[in-house]
Amino acid sequence: MDLTDSDIISADNFANIMGVSKATIGKWEANGTFVPEKDASGKKFFHIKNLMHVPEIKAMADSRWDEEMQTLPLRVFRSIELFAGAGGLALGMEKAGFCHVMLNEFDADACRTLRLNRPQWNVVEGDVADIDFTPLHGKVDFISGGFPCQAFSYAGKGEGFNDTRGTLFFQMARAIKEIRPKVFMGENVRGLAAHDKGRTLETIRKVIDELGYTLIEPRVLKAILYRVPQKRERLILIAVRNDYAHRIQFTWPSPYRRIMTLRDAFFAGELYDTDVPDSPCQKYPEKKQRIMSLIPEGGDWRDLPEDLQKEYMGASFWLGGGKTGMARRLSLDEPSLTLTCAPAQKQTERCHPTETRPLSIREYARIQTFPDEWQFAGTVSSQYRQIGNAVPVSMAWAIGRSLIRLMNQIEMLDRADGKLNDCGQLDAAPGNAANGNNHTVYISSERDRPQQQTLFEAQQSYSQSATKPKD
Repeated sequence: MDLTDSDIISADNFANIMGVSKATIGKWEANGTFVPEKDASGKKFFHIKNLMHVPEIKAMADSRWDEEMQTLPLRVFRSIELFAGAGGLALGMEKAGFCHVMLNEFDADACRTLRLNRPQWNVVEGDVADIDFTPLHGKVDFISGGFPCQAFSYAGKGEGFNDTRGTLFFQMARAIKEIRPKVFMGENVRGLAAHDKGRTLETIRKVIDELGYTLIEPRVLKAILYRVPQKRERLILIAVRNDYAHRIQFTWPSPYRRIMTLRDAFFAGELYDTDVPDSPCQKYPEKKQRIMSLIPEGGDWRDLPEDLQKEYMGASFWLGGGKTGMARRLSLDEPSLTLTCAPAQKQTERCHPTETRPLSIREYARIQTFPDEWQFAGTVSSQYRQIGNAVPVSMAWAIGRSLIRLMNQIEMLDRADGKLNDCGQLDAAPGNAANGNNHTVYISSERDRPQQQTLFEAQQSYSQSATKPKD
C-alpha cells in the first residue's frame, strides 16, 4: 500500500498486532524501543512508515490480499465439514469456492441455523459417531472441522489413533481414514498446542502420520489480521495426503492491510454497507447497570471508585492478575475482545462501547463477520452461544482461498499425470437430500453483498436416503 503521513496505527492496535499488553507497549516506550506520538486528544499512535522493520507491520504493508481475492477453483472441489456449528467456517469455505456435500452438527439449533440460511446444504444432524463415511471413499476432496480440545486417554503406550478413542478428534480421524480426502483442515483454540503439556498435539501429529498425511507446520492465526474486528486466535492444522505432500507448496493467507475496529463493525463503511441493524440483546440487572454506567469507553473495573471496585469484585478484588475482562466496556477504536458464549458473564464482560448494555445479536454476528443476511435460530441465549463459538467468516474465507490455491496445485498435478477427477460422480451422500439436483456454489464480494452468483454447477446429486448408520 502507499505509505503517507496519514497512514497511522494506534498504540493499542499495535499492541494487538504484536500480541502484547498495553503495559508492554508502555515499557517499550520507556526504554526507547518503540516511541509513539500523541494526537491532540492525547491518544498515542505510530506512523506505519516508521514501523516497516517490524515483520508483522511490513506484512500488512505488503499485503497480497487483493491479489488473493481473485483466487478461483479450477474445478468443483467437494468438501465435508464436521462440527459445523452455526456455519462460520463453512460459509468462509463456500465463499472461497468449496462445494459442501455434507455438514454434520449435533446441536439442533445450529442445524436449524444452517438449514435456514442454506436450504440446499446437506445438513446431517446428530452424533458424528453414527455416520458411516465409507460410501464417500475417494469422492470428497477436502474435510474440515473444529474438533473440541479434549484430553486423550493414553490407555496404550503412544498408540496414536487408538489413544484418541472416545474423543471427537477420533471421529474426525475416522472420517479421514474412511474417505481419504486429498487435504484436510482442523481448527482449534490456540491452547491446544500446550494442552496436556503438549501431549495432545503430539498425539494428533502421530495420528496424522499414521493416516498417511503430512502435517504442514501448525500456525496460530490472529483474526484481526484477516479483516475481523476481534482479538481472536485459532490454531490451524492443515495436512496433505502423502502422495501429493512433497509436490506442492502451501502458502498461508496474506494479512489485510489494516486493523478493523468496532467502528468498522457497527457503522457503514469498508466492512459493511449499512449501520448495524437492530436486534435483541441481553439486559443488565439494575445493580450491574449502575456499575457499568460508570465505566468509560475502553475501561474496566479498575476505573471504578475503590469502594465500588470492592463491592463489584467481591473476593476477586484481593486476588492477583489484571482481571481485565471484568466490568469491561469495549472501545469503538479497537477490535473487540474475543467473543464468548454470552456477552454479560462477569469474568468476560462485553459491554457496548457507548451504550450501557451487552452487545446485541447482530453486533455479535458482525464482530464475527457474518453477513447481516445470515440469521440464527433458537433462543437469544442459543444465538449468542452459536455466534460466540463460530470461526470468524472473514478469517475462514482467507484460509479457504489459501486452500483453494493448494487444491488447484493438486489438480494441476493430476492433470499432468493424466488423472481424471478421481472424486468421480457422487451418487449418494450420508444424510437428507438437498432440494433438486443442481446446486449453486455461492460467492460474495468483499462487502458480503446479498445477491448470490453462480460460480459453477455442482456436479453431484444427493440421494433421498436418510443417514446410513455406522455398523
